[in-house]
Amino acid sequence: MKHFKYLLTSLLLLSSSLATAASLQLQLQSDTANPTHPTMGDWMHFNSVITNTGQQPIEGLVAWISLVEVTPGKEQPMDLEDWSAHKAVTGTTLQSDASLQTQWPMRLIQSGDYRVVISATDRNNKTVFTSPTLQFHVAQKPVVESARILPVALGIPLLIGGLLGVQKFRRRHKTG
Repeated sequence: MKHFKYLLTSLLLLSSSLATAASLQLQLQSDTANPTHPTMGDWMHFNSVITNTGQQPIEGLVAWISLVEVTPGKEQPMDLEDWSAHKAVTGTTLQSDASLQTQWPMRLIQSGDYRVVISATDRNNKTVFTSPTLQFHVAQKPVVESARILPVALGIPLLIGGLLGVQKFRRRHKTG
């Protein structure tokens, strides 16, 4: 009977702490201004809405964006420093039933298949809440374009040859 009281007390404490625990709802969508077929070098913007659905304010909210490559054979999390992404929203207080909207810009630097997700927690909660993921494909963009290289590759030797020809022409006409 004594153990039953402890068990009942523990369950009541657990249920009351769960009832007052923070609860976040995260939504994530791609900005309508994003390119329909993104290529390397393009910018994409992701919009998130974080809503406090709990009864208590959330103190010290931390929200961040994560990027994972899911290209077959290359599955790995990506370092956002290279992608010039807005990394985190920190220290925000979010009242009950209040929402926080954030735009997450990201420059696409590598081709492949990717998923992006927004995660959030607060300093008092041990739970991490996540949004649904968005998947997108980044197309390869030729780094060297023949239309830009060919004029330089042909023009420089022709220019040097022309200058040498002019110099030789001047020498012959001065002496002769």
